[in-house]
Amino acid sequence: MEAMVNNIPVEKAKTSKIHNVDFDNLAFGTTYTDHMLVSDFNDGEWSAPKIIPYQPVTLEPSSKIFHYGQSIFEGLKAYKDEQGSVWLFRPMENFKRLNKSAKRLAIPELPESHFIDGLTALLRLEQDWVPQNPGSSLYVRPFMFASGTGFHASPADKYKFIIALAPSGAYFSGKVKVLIEEKYSRAANGGVGYAKAGGNYAGQFYPTQLAAEKGYQQVIWTDDNNHEFIEEAGAMNVFVRINDTLITAPTNDRILDGITRKSILDIAKDEGIDTEVRKVSVKEVVDAAKNGSLKEMFGAGTAAVVSPIAAFGYKDVDYELPELGDSYASKLKKRITDIQYNRAEDKFGWRYKVV
Repeated sequence: MEAMVNNIPVEKAKTSKIHNVDFDNLAFGTTYTDHMLVSDFNDGEWSAPKIIPYQPVTLEPSSKIFHYGQSIFEGLKAYKDEQGSVWLFRPMENFKRLNKSAKRLAIPELPESHFIDGLTALLRLEQDWVPQNPGSSLYVRPFMFASGTGFHASPADKYKFIIALAPSGAYFSGKVKVLIEEKYSRAANGGVGYAKAGGNYAGQFYPTQLAAEKGYQQVIWTDDNNHEFIEEAGAMNVFVRINDTLITAPTNDRILDGITRKSILDIAKDEGIDTEVRKVSVKEVVDAAKNGSLKEMFGAGTAAVVSPIAAFGYKDVDYELPELGDSYASKLKKRITDIQYNRAEDKFGWRYKVV
């Protein structure tokens, strides 16, 4: 039977899977809710979004996504507070970045109402799927890809937009050991590094596998020219604390404009922490590790929020970072998560109530 949520038509699933889910033992992004939101781009416009049961997508072998890689995505989370209300964290930033990615990959930009109203409707329908366990959340994955067909190397004439949801536990546990990359690059000047394009992540897997064979969990990406400057940590932005100053690289063609990154910079300033947005050389980090002024390194992103780095490797030498009782990483993560879970004042206006 078809219903309406936020004026968006809903085809309800015949049965729910929720009773088969162990919410106390959730892996990240491997369990999916009962419904998803879909919209198709045909004849020059996006169709009105609708909510349907979560199901496979049928595509022809000639669909251009398989051949020319027009695929982008976003990642954000829905949080449930102690009173049972559901919140999003800066969803407009995700919408704007999705369209920024779409433009770079010649994908038609999406109307704001499809994203914000569609997401709100989907979350209201699936609110029971938002876990309330500490550190858990409902991961939200909006994505767009070329569904039009043809072997000619050109943009497609049809696209599909989907929002799927996955109740998830914590992304990382514990600190990670990373390898500073000396050969491979995540992105290049003039490329698509600032877009959340699927191909960016596909290109990371092989160098990360090589690092894993050496005992590292992630790669610290360096610039594509001379591998002189630190840029990102795995699929996250990276922060370096030298003495009491928190430093991160400026965004550019190669570096994703992370929403968590921006939030950390604002919160750090509010906490009175000195921050610098500038190029950070590998030499500066290695020298700081040697002389004891390197206090912390951590990755920042939606999935992990903040992921402390315990050690890094460079030119066959490992450098351990000190264990700090009152680290910037833990302080900043607490400030962000307290806002996300509605446990503290949101002086920045970042929290968005769903229901």
